[in-house]
Amino acid sequence: MQALFRLLEAEEGNVQIDGVDIATLGLHTLRESMSVIPQSPTLFSGCTIRENLDPFGSFSDDKINQALRDAHMLDAIREQGSSGLDSIVAEGGTNYSVGQRQLLCLARAILRKAKVLILDEATANVDTRTDHLLQEAIARSFSGASIIAVAHRLDTVIDYDKILVLGNGKVIAYDTPNALASEKGSVFSSMIDDTGKGMATELRRRTRRQSSPVVDKS
Repeated sequence: MQALFRLLEAEEGNVQIDGVDIATLGLHTLRESMSVIPQSPTLFSGCTIRENLDPFGSFSDDKINQALRDAHMLDAIREQGSSGLDSIVAEGGTNYSVGQRQLLCLARAILRKAKVLILDEATANVDTRTDHLLQEAIARSFSGASIIAVAHRLDTVIDYDKILVLGNGKVIAYDTPNALASEKGSVFSSMIDDTGKGMATELRRRTRRQSSPVVDKS
Protein backbone atom coordinates (compact mmCIF):
# COMPACT_ATOMS: atom_id res chain seq x y z
CA MET A 1 0.00 0.00 0.00
CA GLN A 2 2.78 2.41 0.87
CA ALA A 3 4.47 1.62 -2.44
CA LEU A 4 1.21 2.13 -4.33
CA PHE A 5 0.77 5.62 -2.89
CA ARG A 6 4.53 6.19 -3.23
CA LEU A 7 4.98 6.81 0.46
CA LEU A 8 7.88 4.44 -0.14
CA GLU A 9 9.74 4.51 -3.45
CA ALA A 10 10.70 1.18 -4.99
CA GLU A 11 14.42 0.42 -4.87
CA GLU A 12 13.98 -2.19 -7.58
CA GLY A 13 11.15 -3.28 -9.83
CA ASN A 14 8.12 -1.05 -10.46
CA VAL A 15 4.41 -0.69 -9.88
CA GLN A 16 2.23 -0.24 -12.95
CA ILE A 17 -1.40 0.84 -13.24
CA ASP A 18 -2.92 0.30 -16.68
CA GLY A 19 0.60 -0.21 -18.02
CA VAL A 20 1.88 3.10 -16.64
CA ASP A 21 4.83 3.08 -14.24
CA ILE A 22 3.58 5.12 -11.27
CA ALA A 23 7.13 6.42 -10.68
CA THR A 24 6.69 8.52 -13.83
CA LEU A 25 3.59 10.29 -12.48
CA GLY A 26 3.42 13.34 -10.25
CA LEU A 27 2.21 12.54 -6.74
CA HIS A 28 -0.95 14.65 -7.14
CA THR A 29 -1.87 12.93 -10.41
CA LEU A 30 -1.25 9.51 -8.89
CA ARG A 31 -3.07 10.01 -5.63
CA GLU A 32 -6.10 11.91 -6.89
CA SER A 33 -7.36 8.73 -8.57
CA MET A 34 -7.00 6.59 -5.45
CA SER A 35 -8.79 6.51 -2.12
CA VAL A 36 -8.10 4.60 1.07
CA ILE A 37 -10.44 3.62 3.88
CA PRO A 38 -8.18 2.79 6.85
CA GLN A 39 -8.83 0.66 9.92
CA SER A 40 -8.95 3.84 12.03
CA PRO A 41 -11.16 6.26 10.07
CA THR A 42 -9.91 9.84 9.91
CA LEU A 43 -12.23 12.82 10.18
CA PHE A 44 -11.07 16.43 10.48
CA SER A 45 -12.12 17.78 13.87
CA GLY A 46 -13.66 21.25 14.02
CA CYS A 47 -14.63 21.07 10.35
CA THR A 48 -18.07 20.53 8.89
CA ILE A 49 -19.27 17.34 7.26
CA ARG A 50 -19.12 19.21 3.95
CA GLU A 51 -15.47 20.15 4.52
CA ASN A 52 -14.62 16.60 5.53
CA LEU A 53 -16.08 15.15 2.36
CA ASP A 54 -15.20 17.98 -0.03
CA PRO A 55 -12.33 20.05 1.42
CA PHE A 56 -11.73 21.95 -1.83
CA GLY A 57 -15.39 22.80 -2.53
CA SER A 58 -15.44 20.89 -5.81
CA PHE A 59 -18.89 19.30 -5.54
CA SER A 60 -22.48 20.50 -5.24
CA ASP A 61 -24.68 19.74 -2.26
CA ASP A 62 -26.69 17.34 -4.42
CA LYS A 63 -23.60 15.27 -5.22
CA ILE A 64 -22.46 15.28 -1.60
CA ASN A 65 -25.91 14.19 -0.43
CA GLN A 66 -25.96 11.43 -3.05
CA ALA A 67 -22.59 10.15 -1.85
CA LEU A 68 -23.91 10.14 1.73
CA ARG A 69 -27.04 8.34 0.56
CA ASP A 70 -24.97 5.70 -1.24
CA ALA A 71 -22.89 5.22 1.94
CA HIS A 72 -26.06 4.89 4.09
CA MET A 73 -25.17 8.03 6.07
CA LEU A 74 -27.60 10.66 4.79
CA ASP A 75 -30.24 9.97 7.45
CA ALA A 76 -27.63 10.10 10.22
CA ILE A 77 -26.42 13.49 9.00
CA ARG A 78 -29.96 14.83 8.79
CA GLU A 79 -30.55 13.70 12.36
CA GLN A 80 -27.90 16.25 13.41
CA GLY A 81 -30.62 18.87 12.95
CA SER A 82 -30.95 21.83 10.63
CA SER A 83 -27.16 22.15 10.26
CA GLY A 84 -26.99 19.08 8.00
CA LEU A 85 -23.83 19.26 5.91
CA ASP A 86 -22.68 22.21 7.99
CA SER A 87 -22.77 20.27 11.27
CA ILE A 88 -19.40 20.28 13.03
CA VAL A 89 -17.34 17.13 13.58
CA ALA A 90 -16.29 16.89 17.24
CA GLU A 91 -12.74 16.26 18.40
CA GLY A 92 -11.73 12.83 17.13
CA GLY A 93 -15.11 12.49 15.41
CA THR A 94 -16.62 11.34 18.71
CA ASN A 95 -20.10 12.54 17.76
CA TYR A 96 -20.15 9.60 15.33
CA SER A 97 -19.61 5.93 16.01
CA VAL A 98 -16.59 4.10 14.56
CA GLY A 99 -18.89 2.50 12.00
CA GLN A 100 -20.36 5.86 11.00
CA ARG A 101 -16.89 7.33 10.63
CA GLN A 102 -15.98 4.46 8.31
CA LEU A 103 -19.09 5.11 6.25
CA LEU A 104 -18.20 8.83 6.05
CA CYS A 105 -14.75 7.87 4.74
CA LEU A 106 -16.53 5.69 2.19
CA ALA A 107 -18.76 8.63 1.18
CA ARG A 108 -15.62 10.70 0.65
CA ALA A 109 -14.26 8.03 -1.70
CA ILE A 110 -17.59 7.70 -3.53
CA LEU A 111 -17.69 11.45 -4.08
CA ARG A 112 -14.23 11.39 -5.66
CA LYS A 113 -15.16 8.39 -7.85
CA ALA A 114 -11.77 6.83 -7.17
CA LYS A 115 -10.57 4.34 -9.78
CA VAL A 116 -8.50 2.48 -7.18
CA LEU A 117 -9.94 1.88 -3.72
CA ILE A 118 -7.81 0.53 -0.87
CA LEU A 119 -9.52 -1.03 2.15
CA ASP A 120 -7.00 -1.40 4.97
CA GLU A 121 -8.76 -3.61 7.54
CA ALA A 122 -11.67 -1.22 7.05
CA THR A 123 -14.19 -3.47 8.82
CA ALA A 124 -11.95 -4.74 11.63
CA ASN A 125 -13.54 -2.49 14.28
CA VAL A 126 -17.15 -2.39 13.11
CA ASP A 127 -20.14 -4.60 13.77
CA THR A 128 -21.59 -7.06 11.28
CA ARG A 129 -24.32 -4.65 10.17
CA THR A 130 -21.85 -1.88 9.32
CA ASP A 131 -19.61 -4.40 7.56
CA HIS A 132 -22.60 -5.42 5.44
CA LEU A 133 -23.45 -1.79 4.65
CA LEU A 134 -19.84 -1.09 3.66
CA GLN A 135 -19.60 -4.10 1.38
CA GLU A 136 -22.99 -3.36 -0.19
CA ALA A 137 -22.12 0.29 -0.87
CA ILE A 138 -18.68 -0.63 -2.25
CA ALA A 139 -20.14 -3.23 -4.62
CA ARG A 140 -22.68 -0.72 -5.91
CA SER A 141 -20.49 2.39 -6.16
CA PHE A 142 -17.17 0.88 -7.27
CA SER A 143 -18.26 -1.73 -9.79
CA GLY A 144 -15.88 -0.25 -12.38
CA ALA A 145 -12.96 0.33 -10.01
CA SER A 146 -10.06 -1.81 -8.83
CA ILE A 147 -10.44 -2.70 -5.16
CA ILE A 148 -7.60 -3.95 -2.97
CA ALA A 149 -8.70 -5.13 0.46
CA VAL A 150 -6.37 -5.99 3.33
CA ALA A 151 -8.36 -8.17 5.71
CA HIS A 152 -8.22 -11.00 8.23
CA ARG A 153 -11.97 -11.68 8.19
CA LEU A 154 -12.48 -14.12 5.31
CA ASP A 155 -16.15 -13.24 4.82
CA THR A 156 -15.01 -9.71 3.92
CA VAL A 157 -12.98 -10.83 0.89
CA ILE A 158 -14.44 -14.22 -0.05
CA ASP A 159 -16.43 -12.68 -2.94
CA TYR A 160 -13.42 -10.91 -4.48
CA ASP A 161 -12.01 -11.93 -7.85
CA LYS A 162 -8.60 -12.98 -6.53
CA ILE A 163 -7.13 -13.54 -3.08
CA LEU A 164 -3.46 -13.17 -2.17
CA VAL A 165 -2.43 -15.12 0.93
CA LEU A 166 0.64 -13.77 2.73
CA GLY A 167 2.72 -15.34 5.47
CA ASN A 168 6.03 -14.27 6.98
CA GLY A 169 6.40 -11.60 4.32
CA LYS A 170 6.07 -14.10 1.45
CA VAL A 171 3.35 -14.98 -1.04
CA ILE A 172 1.81 -18.31 -0.03
CA ALA A 173 -0.96 -18.46 -2.63
CA TYR A 174 -2.68 -16.31 -5.23
CA ASP A 175 -5.79 -17.47 -7.09
CA THR A 176 -9.56 -17.25 -7.20
CA PRO A 177 -11.36 -17.92 -3.90
CA ASN A 178 -12.91 -21.08 -5.36
CA ALA A 179 -9.54 -22.47 -6.48
CA LEU A 180 -7.93 -21.72 -3.12
CA ALA A 181 -10.83 -23.16 -1.12
CA SER A 182 -10.90 -26.32 -3.25
CA GLU A 183 -7.22 -27.12 -2.66
CA LYS A 184 -7.28 -29.65 0.16
CA GLY A 185 -4.70 -29.10 2.86
CA SER A 186 -3.82 -25.61 1.59
CA VAL A 187 -3.27 -22.72 3.98
CA PHE A 188 -6.38 -20.91 2.74
CA SER A 189 -8.55 -24.03 2.98
CA SER A 190 -7.35 -24.50 6.56
CA MET A 191 -8.14 -20.86 7.32
CA ILE A 192 -11.70 -21.46 6.15
CA ASP A 193 -12.02 -24.58 8.32
CA ASP A 194 -10.77 -22.63 11.33
CA THR A 195 -13.78 -20.27 11.15
CA GLY A 196 -16.03 -23.03 12.46
CA LYS A 197 -18.30 -25.55 10.75
CA GLY A 198 -21.21 -23.21 10.04
CA MET A 199 -19.14 -20.30 8.74
CA ALA A 200 -16.85 -22.62 6.75
CA THR A 201 -19.85 -24.13 4.98
CA GLU A 202 -21.15 -20.66 4.11
CA LEU A 203 -17.76 -19.45 2.88
CA ARG A 204 -17.31 -22.48 0.63
CA ARG A 205 -20.83 -22.01 -0.72
CA ARG A 206 -20.00 -18.44 -1.66
CA THR A 207 -16.81 -19.47 -3.46
CA ARG A 208 -18.71 -22.05 -5.53
CA ARG A 209 -21.30 -19.41 -6.42
CA GLN A 210 -18.68 -17.47 -8.37
CA SER A 211 -19.36 -19.09 -11.72
CA SER A 212 -19.14 -15.92 -13.85
CA PRO A 213 -15.89 -15.10 -15.73
CA VAL A 214 -13.22 -13.71 -13.41
CA VAL A 215 -12.07 -10.12 -13.78
CA ASP A 216 -8.78 -9.65 -11.97
CA LYS A 217 -9.08 -6.48 -9.87
CA SER A 218 -5.71 -6.92 -8.26
